[in-house]
Amino acid sequence: MPSSRRPTRGRGLQALPLTLIAALLAGCSVHPQRPQTPTAGADWVAAWGSAQLEQAPAAANAGTAQTLRDVSLRQVVRTTVDGDSLRVRVSNLFGREPLQLGAASVALLQPGSASGQPALQAGSLRPLSFEGRRELSLAPGAEAWSDPVTLAVPRLADVAVQLHVVAAPAWATVHPGSRISSWTAPGNRVDADDWADATPRDGWWHLAAVDVRPRQPQPVLVAIGDSITDGYGVPPGSYQRWTDALARRLAAQGMAAAVVNTGIGGNRLLQDGLGPSVLARFERDALARSGVTHVVLLAGVNDLGTSHRQRTTTPASREALLNQLAGNLSALEQRAAERGVCLLVATVMPYGGSGYYQPQPENEADRQTLNAFIRRPGGFDGVVDFDALTRDPARPSHLKAGLDNDGLHPSMAGYQAMADAFPVEWLDRRCPARKTVRIDSQK
Repeated sequence: MPSSRRPTRGRGLQALPLTLIAALLAGCSVHPQRPQTPTAGADWVAAWGSAQLEQAPAAANAGTAQTLRDVSLRQVVRTTVDGDSLRVRVSNLFGREPLQLGAASVALLQPGSASGQPALQAGSLRPLSFEGRRELSLAPGAEAWSDPVTLAVPRLADVAVQLHVVAAPAWATVHPGSRISSWTAPGNRVDADDWADATPRDGWWHLAAVDVRPRQPQPVLVAIGDSITDGYGVPPGSYQRWTDALARRLAAQGMAAAVVNTGIGGNRLLQDGLGPSVLARFERDALARSGVTHVVLLAGVNDLGTSHRQRTTTPASREALLNQLAGNLSALEQRAAERGVCLLVATVMPYGGSGYYQPQPENEADRQTLNAFIRRPGGFDGVVDFDALTRDPARPSHLKAGLDNDGLHPSMAGYQAMADAFPVEWLDRRCPARKTVRIDSQK
């Protein structure tokens, strides 16, 4: 269940242990290195987005070497905003050679065709250009916005983004957890409706964002976190991630708001692992999204789990980890505050039934301590208490049976419950940008 309070920043430290207070102060000076992203126009809002990961050559090309050279990719995304025009951001963020595109286009899919071989709506195909040119050479580490195209985009529309990849770098920029198939066909097909010989492949490739120019101003909620946000266990094409269900709920209630999912399976708050850490990507994947007004952060279970999986912990090591988590959550809160973005932090859900992490009583106690920090009075702009929502009252270290998939991830009913419990009224609030006092712990 969510907490509906609107806390004042900076209160409540007197209730924290001295070690946590020290962590908060040290966390204020954390500024991870991060790639630059294009500056978004004020009249655009993020309608869809994904977090980018690096994929090594062996993984990128195993069995599919031909698909990344002179191939067309038809990639399906679902927008959460209606509007009269759109633009697309392509990415070579992790490439070590240029990404060469011969052409690109967008089109709407016929309703109900996203789960199989997609069919385009007649008359909806639009060519994309980049500074007036169909082709694009994108340097290593770079991203680029397309020129705007006029296209009436309904809310919750399935959009095909089509790229003719002349040559892709061996180190690919991808999001493997797309939960929907992309399609490939040889040669340049981006201006053709029918790709009868296309074959499916998992993931989104070199595709970072779709923005829409909306018909009215509206809030933009970015969900950032780990596999629970990314939608582990969701059947492909079913759109049952908790953010998908939330987008449908907002639409059913007639509330104009965008929902963008930038989860990464296996993601940690502090350290890189399966993708960059939340600290490293918070600017790019949350604060830099067009028109962002709110961020909901759900992370920490992988930091806790990897700290004790197949290794021995000590009271000192566990305390150090909790201090780092607390301090850096507060550092993210300051960064959001400086940008006028409301930061909503979710409590870490139970994982006592996880066969992968196999937490012991002391690890469960650490989760409870972290959640107590997240819930503390005067902390974040809001606390979404997914722990209270999903825990088994008889065994608080475990997920409820009806909401549990594998002891770590929610079931489809669990994802739906998360969407139903999210306090949508918070999206009507605004958090004005405010200056913060930075404390350098080394001085």
